[in-house]
Formats: sequence, C-alpha cells, structure tokens
Amino acid sequence: MSTLTIRKIPEAILERLKAAASRKDHSMEQEVRELLKKKYATTPEIAARIRKRWKDLPKTTPAKVKTWRQVGRP
Repeated sequence: MSTLTIRKIPEAILERLKAAASRKDHSMEQEVRELLKKKYATTPEIAARIRKRWKDLPKTTPAKVKTWRQVGRP
C-alpha cells in the first residue's frame, strides 16, 4: 500500500476532518482513507451503497406518492 503526504491543508478543513474522525472514534488518517474510498468508488461499490440506502428508506404506497405530487411532501 502507498503513502500520501498532503501539505498546506487549510486550518478550517483540518478542524472539520478532526471533528469527523472524533465523532466516528477513529483517526484522521482513517477518515481520509474512507473519504477517498467513497469518492473514488467503483460502479459496483456505488450500486451496493444505493441498494443499502434504498432498503433503509421507509416503505410507501403509490397513493402516498400521488398525494406528495399533488400537494407537496410534508
């Protein structure tokens, strides 16, 4: 596996990166790896993420969709 060094990261971005890593209880290095993996995912990886999110969505009916289209979603 390769190593990458990044210089001159703006302080505001670095702080957000630290905060995100802290929320997930892992290192900034791991956070950057995950961001890069997500950004440069392959088509099958993206499709798998979409399928997973689709399963997590609340179920609905055609009647509800019709109502949303007519009056706007609450």
